[in-house]
Amino acid sequence: MPDNQNSSVSSFTALGTARTEKVQLPEATFDGTINMPVMHQAVKAFMANQRQGNASTKIRKYVVGGNQKPWKQKGTGRARQGSTRAPHFVGGGTVFGPTPRAYDEYVPRQSRALAKKSALNARANEGAILVIDAFTYETPRTANLIALLARLEVSDKKVLVLTDGVKRNVFLSGRNIPNLHVMPYTDSSTYHILWSDVVLVEAGALGTTLEPIAEEAPAKVAKRARPAADAGTAAKKTAKKAAKKAAAKDTKAAAKKAPAKKSTKKEK
Repeated sequence: MPDNQNSSVSSFTALGTARTEKVQLPEATFDGTINMPVMHQAVKAFMANQRQGNASTKIRKYVVGGNQKPWKQKGTGRARQGSTRAPHFVGGGTVFGPTPRAYDEYVPRQSRALAKKSALNARANEGAILVIDAFTYETPRTANLIALLARLEVSDKKVLVLTDGVKRNVFLSGRNIPNLHVMPYTDSSTYHILWSDVVLVEAGALGTTLEPIAEEAPAKVAKRARPAADAGTAAKKTAKKAAKKAAAKDTKAAAKKAPAKKSTKKEK
């Protein structure tokens, strides 16, 4: 029987602040259905469709050379041969070798929808779905997503961020973060959902609207101060700098006072 006990999940802001209200997941999708065979079929087809199938070999008629008979038919004591490009010769053609082909697998639309639905229900049963009220990034900034993951304590996990439609600034903010993938909710597949450990879904993608709340940006992490140097070490460094400056001045003064060299050529 379907398990619909985890139909409500926690919600957060785009800065990682926890909201008080719970978000009710749509019953049409999150009804507890988990179909393992269909998910396996969808993931297998997705991975197969990523293959290009460019491996190619040449049979004997496509290998360069070998047009001339290597030796006469009789009298040599050796086996008769007609070409050095036969498969048993070094540099010869390949027998039954790979040729360019398509690895595409087709999964019916209803099966794909059922597989995606099953993957979302599996993550919901694990409590791995979190709702974000809205991603309102005015400019791309990786620090925003890094701070969000840190406050949600999922920095060490594989995270899938599903936005409400195409949001370029969010995508650019997260494209260089390891183990983070950003894509629209409608473009996500069974493979992406099962790949992730945590799924962050924008509320608008689920048909829910959350009112914005007043919050402050998270405090920046202070850089660790370098340990202060000892008084003796600082005095030694200062003395070295002063000695270098004095030596440089003496060198310049000596160069100015040095007399010009006399010409060694005799006048005729």
